[in-house]
Amino acid sequence: MQHFKTLSSFLDYLELPRPEHPMLSVLFAAGESFLPCHRKSSPPIINDCYSISLKKIVKGDLNYGRTKYDFTNGALIFVAPRQVLQWDSRVVFEQKGFSVNFHEDFIKGTEIAQQIKKFGFFSYSVNEALHLSPKEEMLIESIAKNIEIEYQNNQDEFSKEIIISQLSTLLKYANRFYERQFLNRKELSNNLLEQFHKQITSYFETGKLQERGIPSIEQLANKMSVSQRYLSDTLKKETGITTTEHLQLYLIDEAKNILLKPNKSISEVAYELGFEYPQYFSRLFKRKEGISPSEYREKYKMN
Repeated sequence: MQHFKTLSSFLDYLELPRPEHPMLSVLFAAGESFLPCHRKSSPPIINDCYSISLKKIVKGDLNYGRTKYDFTNGALIFVAPRQVLQWDSRVVFEQKGFSVNFHEDFIKGTEIAQQIKKFGFFSYSVNEALHLSPKEEMLIESIAKNIEIEYQNNQDEFSKEIIISQLSTLLKYANRFYERQFLNRKELSNNLLEQFHKQITSYFETGKLQERGIPSIEQLANKMSVSQRYLSDTLKKETGITTTEHLQLYLIDEAKNILLKPNKSISEVAYELGFEYPQYFSRLFKRKEGISPSEYREKYKMN
């Protein structure tokens, strides 16, 4: 897998103009002009840069999870360093908007270096982009324009500080707008929760719990064609509990059924549910139910 360690080498690969600054690139299209189209397809690659791009016109469909959306309005896409990128010619962007790319070293030693780690959307997949309303789009573009102005001017000792400040503002607004998107896409959230439960049920019913142990959230998210972070954030906003807690609740619910079968020991119940250590199963059960597995069995056993 190719690994691009500099911003220049990454932009060269994308067939985009070389940067004015060795660690920062700002490409902006206004009016009727278009940003240069990057390479039409690529095998998996990684790089050491952050990218924030506004795509305004798209040919073809992208899936948002398993739901198709047209990208007539702006879609803001975030990419973090060493996130694997891959695309093919079936999805074609004709970019009209902006693209801000900066090497991770550009923000080292600044406040934003810590802030940026808290923004989950850098871990989302490209098909989980932030869909902007027209007003939101105008606001984000105005901030990007401020960055471009400072980028194009003769840079001085204040330039980096101003650019960092504008980047911080852009990311804070993006975080706010993602919160709005989570709230507005109730149907999608419910669909993800339903799919999540179906994946757990299928995993259980096909005997994979005993064979492979308890699945990771990443495994389940991959089966659903969404990123782990996006799945977790969506379900947390919709239900108030994490994906791990959803999985644990499912296991506890199954445990209750098995515990009422008197021919199985507590350890056997734990192993059947994919727990490597029965003690962990017992602690989890008591934490969730307030009583131990053996106490539950005694309380609800059939007379």
